[in-house]
Amino acid sequence: QVSLVESGGGAVQPGGSLRLSCTLFGGRFGIYTMAWYRQAPGKQRESVATIEPEGRSNYTESVKGRFTISRDDLKSTVYLEMNSLDREDTAVYCCNAKFWPVSYWGQGTQVTVSS
Repeated sequence: QVSLVESGGGAVQPGGSLRLSCTLFGGRFGIYTMAWYRQAPGKQRESVATIEPEGRSNYTESVKGRFTISRDDLKSTVYLEMNSLDREDTAVYCCNAKFWPVSYWGQGTQVTVSS
């Protein structure tokens, strides 16, 4: 049974940085396309960043140049480095692992950007 465990969320002031981590247990990490999603209060869930098994990454426009997704296949972990955070980044961030047709989700970690 695959499970995803996230960590690294918290509260930070505008302009600050956080790094989220998500570790996959119970599966072959290297075959999955990994992604970070977020959902802010009153808004739909959106894809923030994805990284494919071969390392190719994509970002939603609003985080380009500020966020970096990376993966360490030896540690079965995907990271989201978030810099220059602003209030609009406040959301619950969830990790996703996808290998068609299955998709797994983490429990989510709260990121709050506030002064």
